[in-house]
Amino acid sequence: MLLKKIEGIVDIAKKTIVGRRANATGLITLTPESKQAIEMDKVSKGNVIEASTIAAIQAVKETPRIIPHCHPIPLEGCNVTWEWENNSLRCSVEVVAHYKTGIEMEAITGVMAGLLCVLDMVKSFEKDENGQYDNTIISDVRILEKFKSD
Repeated sequence: MLLKKIEGIVDIAKKTIVGRRANATGLITLTPESKQAIEMDKVSKGNVIEASTIAAIQAVKETPRIIPHCHPIPLEGCNVTWEWENNSLRCSVEVVAHYKTGIEMEAITGVMAGLLCVLDMVKSFEKDENGQYDNTIISDVRILEKFKSD
C-alpha cells in the first residue's frame, strides 16, 4: 500500500524556453567597527566585498544542489552589487537565463550566501563581551523582481 507520493522535480518538458531575469536583495546590519574594517580592508580573512561576491556567485550556480526541487539552469549572467546603508550592507543579486523555469531561487540564494560570507568574515568584530552576536542582523531578504519574456 502506497503511504504517500512524494513529488520530485516538477516536469517542465513541455514548457518553452524564454528569457528570464530575477533580482533579489538583503541586508546585514553590522557594528561600526565591522563597517570600518571592511571599508579600510582591515579584515584578517581578506577583502570582504570580493570574497562575498564570489560566495554569492558560487551559490547562484549551486542552487539546485542546495534547494532540492530546483532545476539545474544554464545561467547566462549574474551581477552582485553592494551598498552601505548606514552600518548595514545591502547585497543585491541579478540573475539572467533563457530557460523553461524561473531563476528567482538562484537570485535569493546568492543574496543569502553573500550576506553569510560577510558575517563569517567579520564575526570577530561582531561579537559582544559575551561572545554573542546580539546586534548582527540579516534582514530584508526578498525577491524584488521576477521577469519572464513572452
